Amino acid sequence: MTAKPKPLFLGIDTGGTYTDAVLWSEQGGPKGNVLAKAKALTTRHDLAVGISGAVDAVLEKSATDPAAIKLVSMSTTLATNALVEGQGGRVALIMIGFTGADLARDGLKTALGTDPVVFCPGGHDVHGNAAKLDLSDLEAAIPELGASVSGFAVCAYFATRNPAHELAARDFIREKTGLPVTASHELSAKLGGPRRALTTLLNARLISMIDRLVAATEGFLEARNIAAPLMVVRGDGALVSAAFARQRPIETILSGPAASLVGARHMTGLDNAMVSDIGGTTTDVAVLDGGRPRLDPEGATVGGFRTMVEAVAMRTFGLGGDSEVALEDGALNPKILLGPRRLVPMALAGMMHGVSVTSELERQLRAPNPGRMDGRFALRTGVPDRLAAGLTAPEAKLYELIGAVPLAIDRLLTSNAQNATLNRLVSRGLVHISGFTPSDAAHVLGKQANWDPLAARLAAELFARKRDGRGQYIAPSPEVISERVLLTLTRWSAEYILETAFAEDGLDGAATVAHALVQRAVDSHPGIARLSVALDRPVIGLGASAPLHYAGLAELVGNECVVPEDTDVANALGAVVGQVRVSAEARVSQPKEGLFRLASGQTVRDFTDEAEAIAAAEADVRAIVAARAKDAGTDNAEIDVSTEFKVSTVEAQRMFIEAHVVAVASGRPRIAV
Repeated sequence: MTAKPKPLFLGIDTGGTYTDAVLWSEQGGPKGNVLAKAKALTTRHDLAVGISGAVDAVLEKSATDPAAIKLVSMSTTLATNALVEGQGGRVALIMIGFTGADLARDGLKTALGTDPVVFCPGGHDVHGNAAKLDLSDLEAAIPELGASVSGFAVCAYFATRNPAHELAARDFIREKTGLPVTASHELSAKLGGPRRALTTLLNARLISMIDRLVAATEGFLEARNIAAPLMVVRGDGALVSAAFARQRPIETILSGPAASLVGARHMTGLDNAMVSDIGGTTTDVAVLDGGRPRLDPEGATVGGFRTMVEAVAMRTFGLGGDSEVALEDGALNPKILLGPRRLVPMALAGMMHGVSVTSELERQLRAPNPGRMDGRFALRTGVPDRLAAGLTAPEAKLYELIGAVPLAIDRLLTSNAQNATLNRLVSRGLVHISGFTPSDAAHVLGKQANWDPLAARLAAELFARKRDGRGQYIAPSPEVISERVLLTLTRWSAEYILETAFAEDGLDGAATVAHALVQRAVDSHPGIARLSVALDRPVIGLGASAPLHYAGLAELVGNECVVPEDTDVANALGAVVGQVRVSAEARVSQPKEGLFRLASGQTVRDFTDEAEAIAAAEADVRAIVAARAKDAGTDNAEIDVSTEFKVSTVEAQRMFIEAHVVAVASGRPRIAV
């Protein structure tokens, strides 16, 4: 009898530059088998275009019948980018039991901006006892708000101990407006009203945006005859159903980096590792502990706002293959500096624009003396003209001179003051700078060959003509300067990995790495006192350029560096091999002696016996998390329940204070039959 073929799984990652797709099968050993992988440029105005480009490519490469795909899972930077860039729908914040002074805490007022807020009397105390609820101000504001906002965020005082007033406001708003409403107790069980309100506000802003992404993706899948469940990666690396993510989009912040960690663990089998993911612009470093990403205990920080969302503890550094290469000012033997700004590599500009770039580089090389602007070009980013509104007269004049074809900056600028004007256009996202980058250095040395090596070599030759503090050229050839650039990138990568490790150990990571003793240890500096520094776990190198830039990393960090075969699509692979993981919490408190109050889900109950209250709490969270796991996309969840007691001893007598009961359900997502 012929064995039934294993189902196929499609993983998608929508990154800032590229959208990746992977077709994966469970066949082929414990790690499964990547049947095909592809990249397409991310199309921010319509993410479905980039998704279709990558997915169609893997279907074509693998000659796969789309109907054979039984699960689709995606990671996305959409929520993260939206919060960083201040985007999202206009929402109304309803604060119950709070005052205007609470807006000043945890960045809530800044996050609110010009969006409306309504304060209503009500809320509860720490034991769940209610104040009088009065929604008359909300009722008066509803007609205007219903016509001017895309959703509502509701946060009540101590709603995590009793959500009754949030539920009343939520149901009232839904009845009157039909708009989406997010209640704070649905997102977090932690105390801290203003930060919980902030998290709820941001979630409400993202609902329509994530809804559009999911709808566009589902429409694309339907058009390709892919009738499979759609999952989304959360910021902690777990998978949830698209319907679940639509209601709680805030939980998808840092989805992409979390997916890369899941992919790293799957590809290597390593449970404990440092994971360093190098891209064109940034390097993300995080820690794997016991097979799972280490999470930020304080909640994820995105766009300057500290949320209550559990997400991977990721440190991001401005270092990548397209980082700006610069020279330390004023030193006799100046160091190579990298980033944090991203440039368009000269090799890429040369490939896209040909002789218009290389002829200008050759002109600059023919000059008897090097120029300060040599090897630098400016070009428009291609954003719509409406985004250029509000420019000052000097900015508008300079912007008018810049076009879609790179223009040599030594021809563009006529004064030093214009350099600052150009930088303002760059910071607004209107103009790109093209120049010498590590990607160009790799082309010069024949270690990368996907763009134009001639433009890269000319840019390297121009950079090598820069002078040190003695007036000498900093390098005798393009090859020598390129080798120095690549060595510098590897060295900086090692320092950023060590900085993350020191920070995770409770130290000031940056200051510790900069200390002379650590610098000597990394350099293996000879001396009477021999110093060494070593990680307690290996490094997993991710990213398309990781095989190049991390080749010499092991000796710098004192442990091996593993670069998996499919490192270039770790995010997309992580999106499809992960597990559903959800939790539910309950608390038992003692408002007065002999009375045990259980707050679980949307109910509050009183008991006269502690053991009975704890048993009820454990039963509640088990039932709640089982239902939540089913909604999140798994039918075979394993459930673990743990209980933490807070007690004191008074005159040798045990005094119950509080119990915190947590249930965690995990399992593989359901697939199409």
